Amino acid sequence: MKRLLGTVLLAVAALAAPTHAEVRDAKPDGFTVENSVWVPATPQVAYAALVNDVGRWWPADHTWWGDASKLSISDKAGGCFCELNGAQQAWHMTVTFTDPGKLLRMTGGLGPLQGMGLNGALEWRFVDEKGGTRITLWYRVGGYTPDDLGKFAPVVDKVQGVQLGGLAAFLRKGADGAPAG
Repeated sequence: MKRLLGTVLLAVAALAAPTHAEVRDAKPDGFTVENSVWVPATPQVAYAALVNDVGRWWPADHTWWGDASKLSISDKAGGCFCELNGAQQAWHMTVTFTDPGKLLRMTGGLGPLQGMGLNGALEWRFVDEKGGTRITLWYRVGGYTPDDLGKFAPVVDKVQGVQLGGLAAFLRKGADGAPAG
């Protein structure tokens, strides 16, 4: 029974995981990571879920206060990817470019990178592919720190994969809880 349960859990994890994850480059002064996944939704639906439903798919353990429903994305130039929990507030990133259904670009440092004074460009790219959408999450980070930034790349890559996996799982089950398609 344990073996069957382990096999089922592994299969579920594989379905939720990105189909492609890569540290594109890693140097002492910065790095680039890229994760991508295919989902059975149009680019417009996938983009709308990214922006309008972030609090429903973003992993709660990757928020400052443990509640993803406090997240919001304003998809306009100068818009905020914010987390508001009463007086506790975080401006995670600033929206710098939006082309709905194609690309959302934000700048800033996510999580601990923000407190380290690091900055990055993060892109959510949406491409029509095989009756669905290829979503690519790309993040390039740089800045000064006395540490070797390249050493952070594998951890950030893994976290980005979890975040993209959350969006993919949300899109696969559909916003109403029924299977997408």
